[in-house]
Amino acid sequence: MPKTHAYQATVTWTGNTGEGTASYRSYCREHVVDIDGKPRLTASADPAFRGDPALVNPEDLLVVALSECHMLWYLALCSTSGVVVATYQDEASGVMAEDNDTGGHFTEVVLRPKVTVTDAAMLPTAEKLHDEAHRKCFIANSVNFPVHHEPEISVDS
Repeated sequence: MPKTHAYQATVTWTGNTGEGTASYRSYCREHVVDIDGKPRLTASADPAFRGDPALVNPEDLLVVALSECHMLWYLALCSTSGVVVATYQDEASGVMAEDNDTGGHFTEVVLRPKVTVTDAAMLPTAEKLHDEAHRKCFIANSVNFPVHHEPEISVDS
């Protein structure tokens, strides 16, 4: 029997400005996310949907989740494969297309990790492990759009 892991979060809308949802423009999109034992996250909708541009939104968090999952798998795989990573930074981006019937959907996310390793001999393995990290990423395996990765790997000087 496979292992299962459960996750729970409470999302509470805090954007009632006194009129509730009397009209599309009458309410704020702000909400809070509570996860037991973790800091509260204040979020909103994307600014295109009347959200607060200073707050994270669900679309941001989806891109972040894909980036984090890839990074964590990659670092774990490197640590067990003799590749010593000195730095890792990903400039991830995603594209969402609006659709009148379904509301919209992501068409792709591109991960652009910039990685430095401590020895040039590690470069071939470091490159290959991005493919394995992608195959193992829980979040990438859960979405119905392509997740591409365009890594840049260099040697820490």
